Amino acid sequence: MHNLKDLIIWKKAMQLATIIYSITDKFPKDEKYGIVSQMRRCAVSIASNIAEGAGRESKKEFLNFLSISSGSSYDLETQLYISEDLEYINKEKLTEAMNLLEEIQKMNYTLPKKLGEMLK
Repeated sequence: MHNLKDLIIWKKAMQLATIIYSITDKFPKDEKYGIVSQMRRCAVSIASNIAEGAGRESKKEFLNFLSISSGSSYDLETQLYISEDLEYINKEKLTEAMNLLEEIQKMNYTLPKKLGEMLK
């Protein structure tokens, strides 16, 4: 079991979720149950799966939840690009979200490798 509040990846995922909520708050109202809902669920899923994995008893379980979190991060990345194409999001906000998302994706790539080495 890992101390959640010490995990930098979780802190960054929480920050990303807050940014996504702020960004999507300005989307057209008719997207409330469309891309807004999907983006928010993905952002929350990233942080939540990191948290759930950190709370599990085994490193193997943690790896599984990190994998789910990683999938949600790429889902969110796609939705951010779609939002840009639809002109729902400006370049500045897109860059802010993408930079943080990329950091999380990189961390989510290296952390499982470290955990995997510990399993050997």
